[in-house]
Amino acid sequence: MNQSVPDSSDYLPTASIETLKHRSRLMQAVRAFFENKGYWEVETPLLSRDSVVDAYIDPFTAEWHSSEGTCNDQSGPEATRYLQTSPEFAMKRLLTAGADQIYQITHAFRQAERGTLHNPEFSMLEWYRRDETHHDQMTFVEALVRHIYTVAAAVSDQHTRPPLPAGHFARFSYEEAFQKYVGLSALNATAEQFQQTALQHQISVPTGFDLADRLSWQNLLLVELVEPALREWGAVFLYDYPPAQAALACIRSDGAMEVAERFELYLQGIELCNGYHELTDPHELRKRIEHQSVLRLKENRPTLPGESYLLQAMDVGLPACAGTALGLDRLIMLALGKQTLQEVIAFPFERA
Repeated sequence: MNQSVPDSSDYLPTASIETLKHRSRLMQAVRAFFENKGYWEVETPLLSRDSVVDAYIDPFTAEWHSSEGTCNDQSGPEATRYLQTSPEFAMKRLLTAGADQIYQITHAFRQAERGTLHNPEFSMLEWYRRDETHHDQMTFVEALVRHIYTVAAAVSDQHTRPPLPAGHFARFSYEEAFQKYVGLSALNATAEQFQQTALQHQISVPTGFDLADRLSWQNLLLVELVEPALREWGAVFLYDYPPAQAALACIRSDGAMEVAERFELYLQGIELCNGYHELTDPHELRKRIEHQSVLRLKENRPTLPGESYLLQAMDVGLPACAGTALGLDRLIMLALGKQTLQEVIAFPFERA
C-alpha cells in the first residue's frame, strides 16, 4: 500500500510558540469578558445522538462499542453518535432546565471544510441569554470584538492588523445590502432576475448549479457581489435574513415580507459569527427538520435524526432567548493580524 511520507518537520506546530502564547492570553480575555458580563461557563458533550439541523453542514459520525468490545448491534440513534458541529442543542437543553446566560468554548467538527479560513476541527465560542433579541446580541458581539482587539494590541507588537471602525459597526438588513450592492430585492426577486444579474456581472456559475433554484442564485450573488462589498466597512453586521437561510431563528412579518431574525458579523470581509433570536416552537422546528432533510436528500446527503433531546426539551418549554456562535480561531487570527488559521492553530488537520 502506498502511503505518503510525512515531511520531516510535520511534527512541529504551524503557529509559532509566541503566537500560541498570545492566543492563550486572548482565550483568558474571552472568559474574563463573559464572566464580567454575568455569564457562566458550561461544558456539553462532543459526541451526541443529536446533530444540528442544517442541510449544508455535514457532521462526522462515530459508532460506539459495548464493554465487550463489539459494535452495538442496535440501529439508528442508539448506535450512531455525531461529533458536534455546534453545542447548540445541548446548551438550549440547559436553558430549559433553568440556565439564564451561559457560554461555552469548545471544539466543533464539520466535514469538507478545509482551507486558509477553515479547519475540520475548530474552536467555537457559543453563548445564549434569556429574554434578548438578535439586536441585543449584535451590541454584545461588538463589545466583545473591541475588547479582544484591545487585549491583542497589548500582548502583540503586530502592526499589520487593520483597525476597527472608530464608530459603531455598520448594520445592514439583508434586504438593504441586496438593494445596495445587487440592485435587486433579496426577498422578492425571482430566480430569473437573479440569473440575469449574474450574467450582467459575468459571474461564473459553479458546476452542478441548479439554474431553477432561487436560493442558489441568491447565495451566489451574496458571495460574489455583497460579501466583497462588505469588506470596505471593516466591520459590518448583516441581519434579518430570508427565512430559508435560518433554520433555527424566529420568523417575523416585516410588512408584506417575512424575515428570519438572524445576523452575521463580517470583519475585513470574513464571516465571524452567526446569531439568532431563537425559535422556541417545537412544532415549527419539526417542520423545519423535515424540510432540511428533504434538502439533504436532494443534495445526496444522509438524513439526520428527526427527533432529538432538544425537541423533548422544547415540548416542555424553551424560554425566549438569543444566541450566537463565533469562530474563535478566526477572531484570534484577525485580532493578531494573521492571514490564515494555520498561523494561530498549533496542529491543523494536516498535522493532527
